[in-house]
Amino acid sequence: MPAKPLVLLAAVIASVIAVSAQSRSSGWLSEEEVRRILVERIDHHWSAGLVVGQISRDGRRVVAHGDAGHGGRPLNGDTVFEVGSVTKAFTALVLADMVIRREVALTDPIEKFLPAGVRAPTRNGRSITLQDLATHTSGLPRMPANLKPKDWANPYADYSVASLYAFLSEVTLPHDPGSHYEYSNVGYGLLGHLLALKSGSDYETLVASRVLKPLGMQNTGISLSADLALRLASGHDVMLRRVPKWDQTPAVAAAGALHSTANDLLTLLAAILGGGDTTTRHATALMLSASRPTPYPHLRIGLGWHLLQFEGRDIVFHAGGTGGYRSFVGFDVETGTGVVVLSNTNSEADLNDIGLHLLDRRAVLLSFPPSASGDPTQLDRYTGVYAVGPGAEVAIIRIGWLLFAKETSQPAFVLSAEGDADFAIRSVDLTRPPMYRPEVALPTRYTFDLDATGRAIALTRHDGERRTRAARVK
Repeated sequence: MPAKPLVLLAAVIASVIAVSAQSRSSGWLSEEEVRRILVERIDHHWSAGLVVGQISRDGRRVVAHGDAGHGGRPLNGDTVFEVGSVTKAFTALVLADMVIRREVALTDPIEKFLPAGVRAPTRNGRSITLQDLATHTSGLPRMPANLKPKDWANPYADYSVASLYAFLSEVTLPHDPGSHYEYSNVGYGLLGHLLALKSGSDYETLVASRVLKPLGMQNTGISLSADLALRLASGHDVMLRRVPKWDQTPAVAAAGALHSTANDLLTLLAAILGGGDTTTRHATALMLSASRPTPYPHLRIGLGWHLLQFEGRDIVFHAGGTGGYRSFVGFDVETGTGVVVLSNTNSEADLNDIGLHLLDRRAVLLSFPPSASGDPTQLDRYTGVYAVGPGAEVAIIRIGWLLFAKETSQPAFVLSAEGDADFAIRSVDLTRPPMYRPEVALPTRYTFDLDATGRAIALTRHDGERRTRAARVK
């Protein structure tokens, strides 16, 4: 995904999970409880529409709420969404299948598959392997340095294979391959490209022949037929404005180009969790066993899947996002349950907390009440930088219907409106890396001084009886 303000915060918000002190029971929520979650998210302006798919040994269920963006057409299990980085799980599944068939090995260096004359970066004599790419440990960055799109609203439309090769010839690896986790879209684009070269095909044909057709996933693909295009939900940005769909070239397609439906993704989960397709089960077993650590507690990275340990359970998942969509796919092999969550809005809140809560209700479901109940642009009067003291500032930032407060050398926190010009910091620390943890009480709040035009000229931070005033400087 392209970088944008607070994108790291957005990723973290999506990943934060806490242990609920009130609920220690696990199991499926009722359909009414699931629908209530979706209604709250949409009422709080976090999505135009949401579709949830659940699967267990007892069957499947799809719950939907909101607007597909086609004159009020309802969402359902066959509505098409861009699934973004969930594509990476399909790419890794192709890799695992090719390994099982002995067409490639995880230890193969990437230069083995690159065309003659294309340089593959190394560090300290260590080559990047296919496993390094698949586990985000290649040393390649999240985005290629030479990504300079003509239109940031469609950032990958003109990133060619030649651009990818040029990037490889110039990049310097900051870590030895295989030694350090750093999520890399360009790495996965490269992985899919190399597998396609090895197969003598293109990525779209490769993933269709190895995964989609064998599993009967007729509503999943990169190119959209007339029928799929008709069923594509309109994408929306954080302000719930419609945005165009993304186009992705062969250089990056394997990182995030797929479209799919809740029903098709449930079909994938059925194969993973014990359906009749033994090939997918064996490939998934390899994907999960070839895991490596990440810097985050309780989180490992397999081939294409993140593995999260929680209360003795191993929950496997991947999330995705594009300019107008968000997605989550997760499962628990031991319980035989899986969850799909799809949104036609690229909000700053991912869907991880919904997906993980549906897999295990002990995972806290985050609440996102808006900082403004009406026109979110009214919050712009508070945004700016305020000087607390020498070398200390508070930045107030708006994204959609939410305000964030970011103090120097501190994480950013969501502000919840307590009254006109009076905001409290939310009681859950939304900036921690992925882990399960209890809520923390934060008594801090901010009040703003407004001038005659209604624009904030100063803020006061309240910490119990202590008051700290800061004048706007930007």
